[in-house]
Amino acid sequence: MKKFLMIALAAIMVFSMAACGGNSGGDEAAADDTMRVAMVTDYGDITDQSFNQTTYEACKEFCDENSIEFTYKKPASDADADRISSMEEAIEEGYNVIVMPGYAFAPAIRETAPSYPDVKFVALDVSEWDLTHDGDNEVEFDGSNVYSAVYKEELAGYMAGYAAVKLGYTKLGFLGGMAVPAVQRYGYGFVQGADAAAEEAGKSDVEIKYVYGGQFFGDADITAKMDTWYGAGTECVFACGGGIFTSAAEAAAKTNGKVIGVDVDQAGIIDGAYGDGMTVTSAMKGLAPTVKTLLGAINEGKWDDYKGKIESLGLVSETAADNYVQLPEESTQWDEGFQKEDYNTLVKELFDGTRKVSDDITAMPAVKNIKVDDQGAIK
Repeated sequence: MKKFLMIALAAIMVFSMAACGGNSGGDEAAADDTMRVAMVTDYGDITDQSFNQTTYEACKEFCDENSIEFTYKKPASDADADRISSMEEAIEEGYNVIVMPGYAFAPAIRETAPSYPDVKFVALDVSEWDLTHDGDNEVEFDGSNVYSAVYKEELAGYMAGYAAVKLGYTKLGFLGGMAVPAVQRYGYGFVQGADAAAEEAGKSDVEIKYVYGGQFFGDADITAKMDTWYGAGTECVFACGGGIFTSAAEAAAKTNGKVIGVDVDQAGIIDGAYGDGMTVTSAMKGLAPTVKTLLGAINEGKWDDYKGKIESLGLVSETAADNYVQLPEESTQWDEGFQKEDYNTLVKELFDGTRKVSDDITAMPAVKNIKVDDQGAIK
């Protein structure tokens, strides 16, 4: 009898352990399937009033509204190894949706994504070329668990250049960050838009000084260049590249000059720091709508509709506010030369193809009505 009880007890213990083990595995699997979002910053931090901040705020807002766990990671430096480290740290902590803003993430994505096939990688502004090339060398890339949105910057740049000339500015400048494709498309679109507006207005005195800073932040050397421009009569500079706007704004403040913002509506930060009315408009990308669309799709189980794709987002409607590239209607300095109705007409013509914009970045666009002074790079 005693022997039977011992055997029965042992069987019960084995069964209990198996049951516990089964429940633990089930809970772990359920936890693995729970959507958790981590955003990894690029270059700056979540207060940069540009890519990082907009992406962070969009992720946080979506996750807060949908009770989804969210965090962000800031790499220790601007190096691929540190970006990879931050991505892997988030994954090891259980985050299974990684959001990354900026083309510089391409090497980190190539390295990390194939190793974590169950993780969903959402990239902003990382092109097919970025993902499939190491320098000029083509490389293998498995992007089956990656979605990347790129944008038709040439359209937003065109809108900004067109608006500037219609608003009466004739001495313009373009200050790009680094001469990467996204910045080039902004700049070449800006040139095309200014040229078209000059033709329509019958102006022959529109000039654009054009330069790249060689970095995505302002410094004394770039500010000195901008001092020279504004001091010689430049009225408005399209400052295109992260924090490089600080150099343009510092110089503009000395001559009552103007600035055009980029990527997001920068009027709040530029006007707040350098003087009311400095920002004429901003050439914007729909970063926040992109983030919320993708996170919403993942949350609804529709990741299969997006994974493995690199989509170029631009105009999806003749209604300006519905698009992934646009000018800010609230902060643009409308006047009789360029009103909201004129902007809506411009968007409609761009959407229906009546007005054409080239996305070719192999050479500066040919112009008929304006003069472009291409000054290369500052550094």
